Amino acid sequence: MKLSGIKSISQALHNKIISVQELHDIYLKRLNTHAENLNCIINYTPETANQQIKAAQALIDNKQAHLLTGIPLVHKDLFCTTGVNTTCGSRMLENFVAPYDATVVKNLNNRGMITMAKANMDEFAMGSSNENSYFGAVKNPWGLNRVPGGSSGGSAAVVAAGLAPIATGTDTGGSIRQPAALTGITGIKPSYGRASRYGMVAFASSLDQAGVFARSAEDCAYVLSEMCGFDAKDSTSAQVAKEDFSENLNQSIKGLKVGIVTEWMDGLSPDIKQATEQAIAKLQDMGAQLVEIELPTAHLAVSAYYVIAPAECSSNLSRFDGIRYGHQCENPVDLNDLYVRSRSEGFGEEVKRRIMIGTWALSAGFYDAYYRKAQKIRRLIAQDFDRAFAQVDIIAAPVSPETAFKFNTKKDPVSMYQEDIYTIPSSLAGLPCLSMPIGLVDDLPVGLQLIGHNLQESTILNVAHQYQQDTNFHKMVAEGYDE
Repeated sequence: MKLSGIKSISQALHNKIISVQELHDIYLKRLNTHAENLNCIINYTPETANQQIKAAQALIDNKQAHLLTGIPLVHKDLFCTTGVNTTCGSRMLENFVAPYDATVVKNLNNRGMITMAKANMDEFAMGSSNENSYFGAVKNPWGLNRVPGGSSGGSAAVVAAGLAPIATGTDTGGSIRQPAALTGITGIKPSYGRASRYGMVAFASSLDQAGVFARSAEDCAYVLSEMCGFDAKDSTSAQVAKEDFSENLNQSIKGLKVGIVTEWMDGLSPDIKQATEQAIAKLQDMGAQLVEIELPTAHLAVSAYYVIAPAECSSNLSRFDGIRYGHQCENPVDLNDLYVRSRSEGFGEEVKRRIMIGTWALSAGFYDAYYRKAQKIRRLIAQDFDRAFAQVDIIAAPVSPETAFKFNTKKDPVSMYQEDIYTIPSSLAGLPCLSMPIGLVDDLPVGLQLIGHNLQESTILNVAHQYQQDTNFHKMVAEGYDE
């Protein structure tokens, strides 16, 4: 059968056209066919899936099922899953079996979704290309010699190749939006605090946020609605009422004010600029009003981010010392040797680099000069966005300065860090952001970023859905992966 969207799949399940087991087997076959070539999966979860399949089918048979009941998904491998390895793409946690479910996992389990596997990722979510995983680089379905973006590249590749209809991801500085753009799918990062971070292995605690990948904004809305909600176990969880993000998908965007950051457009290559301008013009044709805005301090975002995020990473990853859990070196001669060799062996080069930067930035001699100053810049950026949203309803912007690049072409860390130049500002401000496909440049996908004001996920999902009702870019599939 043709599988296209959560609503139609759910109807097929509820009408007994297909069983939960049959649906799972269709996607499992696709995983078995393509996942190895893409290197997008770290662990399969057959025992968990078998239990969930039986429970989901019982709910459907008893007419107690939710829209998401029986829908397969893949989790990024930094969400703790009971009894299953949660590696975070690192040798440090290669053999760590989580004793509990992350709240995001639990919420989706409670709706009857089926966990098929755990997706490959940049180690501890540090990277923009998914070349930093201990388990090897993930490949882009649109070109096996090209990166899928990071750090959630495994999750993005899974959805882009049609190996699962849904995958979870996390976004610290662009790690959902950039992979979504580079693989031609839809991905959303909600406002900071919307989705619980409990059970999500931490990189940078003031920035990390769970989100979702799907083909369409509509499917993202269905899943995000169930992922989010206040969680007392997470001290950073926003105390706001649970919201159905699909309720307003069909509203007209006529009269909606869309902000355009002119200097961001000027930094794009001609082809990507043209595709971005055409997508924005389409929104205007649909009734939106374009308003030029300024974000005067946004150009400082990358510099501030790469002080703040490594500082938090340095603190969060200090727990991995080879004693309680995680990789432990063999035959340590003393406690210092245990610490040094366990961490040297367990962490990859990019993780070590960020730990060192963060430790340096937090040290007594540099805290005020770097970390405190970066936090002040972060506040200025947030204030810039507040002023912008006094004039507009959403902001439309590029996602990435280029299409999916080839492996090993970014020879220095700074050039890699610049890949997040358009996504980091809104991350520092904690805003909801979405990437949706808007076409191809040189046969590679390009995405458009929609940025909303705080807690305005419904608005950006509505705009994306209306755009996708009028276009077919979200239905693009790389050659060889047609469903």
